Amino acid sequence: MTTVTKDILKELYPPRPPEVKKYDYGLMMVIGGGDFYSGSPALVSLTGFRAGVDMVRVVAPKRAADIIASFTPLLAAFPLDGTHLLKQHLATLISMTESAKEVSHGKVSVVIGGGMGRSQETQETILEYLSQINVPVVIDADAIHAVARRKEVLAGKPFLITPNTYELTLLGGKNIRPMPLEERIKEVQAVAANLQTTLAVKAKEDIVSDGKEVLVDEAGSPYLSIGGAGDTMAGIAGALLARGATLLQAGAGSAYINGKAGELAAKKFKESLVATDIIDSIPAVIG
Repeated sequence: MTTVTKDILKELYPPRPPEVKKYDYGLMMVIGGGDFYSGSPALVSLTGFRAGVDMVRVVAPKRAADIIASFTPLLAAFPLDGTHLLKQHLATLISMTESAKEVSHGKVSVVIGGGMGRSQETQETILEYLSQINVPVVIDADAIHAVARRKEVLAGKPFLITPNTYELTLLGGKNIRPMPLEERIKEVQAVAANLQTTLAVKAKEDIVSDGKEVLVDEAGSPYLSIGGAGDTMAGIAGALLARGATLLQAGAGSAYINGKAGELAAKKFKESLVATDIIDSIPAVIG
């Protein structure tokens, strides 16, 4: 077991060479949103930029995409017909993923799940999409519920799952909340090994494991119970993957950066903390 420290920032953000071009530091696709939730993919996307990815493309049902595009000129949002993800969108998702991979010369990642809902067709479409791609993916929120239905889609793929403690039970784990840290670590490691994937489990101490190695992050604050704090962590993870980090580095790095940014924001705002305060604090952590 290794404790995550600020030294991980040196691995994730080495000095840049004198000359770079667009996409050298990645392209992140964000697939999420629905007729009700539009904020989640927007938070993921804005966080990705703050975490150092060069470009973000959002793919969402039309209402969500239109709202997201109106937030800021930073966000490019592609609208899908309908109120939620449907099987008819599958070919578009795969085509856009391959296009993103090509234009970025392979420096691409996907973040999927936030605000998508859990209708039968949406969940099945998520699973089919994940089964057909082979790029680094952060699986969060509603996409975790989807893969819990068909866990075999995970094995051997470059996927990072970011469950909370309840979502860990959906993936076959025990409820780790009553456990001491040492037992929590063993349980997360066992679930990751069984699923043949990488987990970054969000709790008081975030636990990251690929079934072999384990990293524990102690950064964070009790004020991070707010809606959107998981989206910001997913956005950081996606940015790090697109920039070329390993799955373990992205899991540990996103936990550390999100936790430290949350600590800084909580000192200022306490009970008034909102997710955008975390985003605004990221530069102070990685700068």
